[in-house]
Amino acid sequence: MIRTRGFASLALRPGARWQMLASQQPCLLGSATARPRVDHGLLCRPAGRAWESTSIAEEKETGHFSVKPNESLLFFDNIFPVKLSAMLRLPSESDRDLADLLRRFENSSLPILDPIRLVKRAIPEDMSLKVTEIMPRLKDGGAFVKVQHDASISPSEIENTLLQKLEEHPLKPWFSPFRGIKARLVRGTPWLEDLYRFPSALVKAEFVPTRPGATPAELSEEILYGLFRRYGKIADILPQAWDSKETPRYAQVGFPRIRDAIMARNCLHGIVITEAMGGGKDGTLLRLSYVKRVKAHSIWNWLTSHPRIVIPIIAALIAGVSVIIFDPIRKFFIKVHVQHSLRFTESRIYKWFKSQTDGFAFGRGKEMEGLSTVWNHRRDLIDQLQGWLDGSSDTFIVVTGPRGSGKVEMVLDQSLAGRKNVLKIDCRPIVDASGEAGTLRRLAGAVGYRPIFSWANSMSSMIDLAVQSTTGVKAGFSETLESQVNKILHLAATALKEVALSGRTSKDKDAALSEDAFLEAHPERRPVIVIDNFLHKNEEKTIVYDKIAEWAASIVQNNVAHVVFLTSDTAYSKPLSKAMPDRVFRSISLGDLDHDVAKNFVISRLEDDQRLEAEAEEKEGAKPRARPNLTGLDECIETLGGRLTDLEFLSRRIKAGQSPRQAVDEIVGESATDIVKMFLLAKASDDDRKWSTQQAWHLVKALAETPSLRYNQVLLSQTFSSSTTPSAADGDAALEALASAELISLKSHQGRPQLIRAGKPLHQAAFAVLARDRVLRAKMDLAVLGEMAKVEARGIGAVEGELALLGGLPRQTSETSGRATYLLGKLAAGQRRIGELEREMGELKKVLNEEF
Repeated sequence: MIRTRGFASLALRPGARWQMLASQQPCLLGSATARPRVDHGLLCRPAGRAWESTSIAEEKETGHFSVKPNESLLFFDNIFPVKLSAMLRLPSESDRDLADLLRRFENSSLPILDPIRLVKRAIPEDMSLKVTEIMPRLKDGGAFVKVQHDASISPSEIENTLLQKLEEHPLKPWFSPFRGIKARLVRGTPWLEDLYRFPSALVKAEFVPTRPGATPAELSEEILYGLFRRYGKIADILPQAWDSKETPRYAQVGFPRIRDAIMARNCLHGIVITEAMGGGKDGTLLRLSYVKRVKAHSIWNWLTSHPRIVIPIIAALIAGVSVIIFDPIRKFFIKVHVQHSLRFTESRIYKWFKSQTDGFAFGRGKEMEGLSTVWNHRRDLIDQLQGWLDGSSDTFIVVTGPRGSGKVEMVLDQSLAGRKNVLKIDCRPIVDASGEAGTLRRLAGAVGYRPIFSWANSMSSMIDLAVQSTTGVKAGFSETLESQVNKILHLAATALKEVALSGRTSKDKDAALSEDAFLEAHPERRPVIVIDNFLHKNEEKTIVYDKIAEWAASIVQNNVAHVVFLTSDTAYSKPLSKAMPDRVFRSISLGDLDHDVAKNFVISRLEDDQRLEAEAEEKEGAKPRARPNLTGLDECIETLGGRLTDLEFLSRRIKAGQSPRQAVDEIVGESATDIVKMFLLAKASDDDRKWSTQQAWHLVKALAETPSLRYNQVLLSQTFSSSTTPSAADGDAALEALASAELISLKSHQGRPQLIRAGKPLHQAAFAVLARDRVLRAKMDLAVLGEMAKVEARGIGAVEGELALLGGLPRQTSETSGRATYLLGKLAAGQRRIGELEREMGELKKVLNEEF
C-alpha cells in the first residue's frame, strides 16, 4: 500500500518527475549508496523546493519514459482542468508559476481540492503497487503514474482493477462534478513534449515503420476501431484518400469528447501493431497527434463563404450604428445653427455693448449705411414680404432681381430683422465646390450638419470597388451624391420641425392640437429658410438645385418652415414648378432704382460719411474737409443707372475726391475692360461656354447703337444661325448663356423672349466705349467676317458637291436643269459674297497694321 500526501506541488514541465517510495524503502533520488530517508511511507522530498526536482538526464533528452520489465505506466485523466492549458500559450508563463498556482491550492482551506490527492485515492489499498514516479501533464489535464509491481501481476490486471474501482467508487474533481477520473494502461511510448500543441477531439494516427527500411501497413478502419474504442465512443474514422500522395499514410479518428481523445493519444502513442494484430509483416508504429477540427458549418466559415449576403448586412449595421450615434449630434448642431445659440452677436453682452457704443458695427452693416432711402422706396415690398411670412403660406416666396439690386439686404436686414430662427443657404459656394466631397462639405456647413465625414465616401467607394471585383456584387458601402444630399436635407427638415415646436408647452390653449395642426395654426413660429443665389450656375450640378427645390417643397407643404428663394435667373419657374406643380409662387421683383432714389442714395451715403468724418476731426481738433463736388451728378446717375452696387462704387470714388464725371468714366472704363477680358478675348477652350466671341461682339456692337434689339432678329443673324463654333451652334442657348453671364438681359412677353438689352445700364455705356475703339472694333469685325467667309465657303463646297453629283448622271434631263441653274446662281452669289467679305477684311487688316 502506498501512502502519500502533499502532492499538490508537482513539477509541471515535461521531464520533471517525482520519485516515490513505499514504507521502509530508500529514496531513489540520490545515488545507489545514498542513505535512505524514511518518512513512514510518505513522499520522499528532496532537500530543495519540491517543484524544482530534477529529472533523469536520458528521459529529459529523449522526452520518453524508461519503463522496466516489472514496471507499468498508467495515465490518470481528469486530474486538471483542460482549459487551464490555455495559460501555456502565454510566453511569460513558466513551470514555476503554474506550480505556485497549484501550491496555493495546497495551502487553501479546502485540501480536498488537491488534484494529486485523487491519484492517491484512485489506487486500491489492497494492491501491492509502489508508485515510483508521477508526471503531471497540465496540457492534457492528467498525469502519468509509473508503478512498480510483482512479476505475477500483469499490467492488464492492474488496468482492469483500477477501472472497476473507479466505476464502483467514482472520484470527481471540483471542476468536473459530472465526470470522474479514469485510469488506463499506457500501451505505447508517450512523448513528453512541451510544444504549443493543445488537445483536440480529432486524433491523427500516422502509420510509420518500426525501423528504417521497413514497410508499414495502412491499418483498416476495423483495426483502428478495435484499438481506440476502449477509450471512449468514436464519432468517425476518416481514412486518407486513396489518391493522396502525402506520406506517411494516416487516418483520423474523431471522438465526441475531448477527454477520450486525450486518453487515447497518451495511451496509444508509439504502440507497435504486430503482424498478428494486422500491422503487416514488419509491424506498424502508430504516431498520434491532435488535429484541430474544422467545423464545416461554423459561423465564421459561413460568414466568409457568403459575402454577397454578409457584406450588405455589415453595411446596414454600420449605417444603423452611425445613425444611432451621430444623427442626434448632427440634429443638435443644426438646431444650434438655426437658432444662432452660439453666435456671439446674439448674446446679451454684445447687444448691451453695442447699445452703449456709438457707431459700433461690423462687416456688412457698416458698408450698407445710408440705405434708409432705398428701404423707404421699397417699403411696400418689405411689408408685403413680412405679411406673407406671418400668414399661413403654403407656397414658395421668390425674390428676383439682377445681381447688385439688394435682394439679400432687403430680405435679411429689413424683412427678417429681429426675427429668430432664420437659416440662410447660399447655393453659390455649394455649386462652385470641386468634387462631390466639397459639395457635401459646403452643403453640410450651410445647414449646420456636423460632424460630416466627407472623406469616408471615397474610402467606401474603393472598398465597394474591391468587393465588386472579387465577389461580383456591389457591397453598398458607398453612397451617391444624391443619397447623401437627401440624408443631409432630411435630417435638417427634422431639426427645423423641432425648432418650430420648441416653444410649445402643455399650458398653451391649443396644447391639444397635433404637431401639424399647431404649425398650421401658428405660421409665425415657423423658421424661415432663405436660399440665396438659386440657379447661380443653372448648367452645372443641377441635382443640387433639384434636391434643394424638392426639399423646400416638402417643408412648405408640411408647414415646417417658410422658404424664400433669391435668384437672378428669370428661368426659376421651371425647377420650382417641377418640385411644386400645384402651387403658384408668390414673387417679388426688384429692379434698378429710379433716378431720384438713386441720387438720394448717393447723397445720403456721402452725407453720412461726411458726418462721421466731421465728428472724428472735431474730436481731434483738425480742420474739417471741404464738401465733395457734386456737379454733373444727375447726368452721371443717368449713365450709371440704378444698380445698388454701382451706386456704391460711385459714392466711394466721390468720397475719395473725384468728381462724379471722373468717377463714372473710370467705372465705365473698368466695366469695358472686364467685358473685353471675359467675353471678347477669352479663349473658347478656357471653359465650356455655349457662346462664341463673335456672338458676344455682335451684341456689343449692336447694343452700342440702339438700347434694345429684337430677339428673333438677332437669332436669325448669320453670327447666331450659322456659327462655326460647335458649342455655340444653338443660338437660343447662346443668348441664354450670355444672359446668365449678365452681359445682356432678356425681356419676355407672354412667356416668350421678346427684347434684348444690356445686362445693366453701366454695360450700355461700356458697349459704346468699346464700339469707339477702332483697333478692337477692327479685330472683332475681322473675326466676324472671317467666320462669315468660312460659312460661305462651306456653302459653296456643298453646292459644288451637288453639281458634281448632277454632272455624273448618264444624261441630263429637263427635271435636273432647274436644280442645276439654282445651284449655279447660288454658287455665283456665294462667290460674290466672299469677294465682298475679303475686301472688307483687307480694310480691317489695314487698320490693325496702322493703328495701335
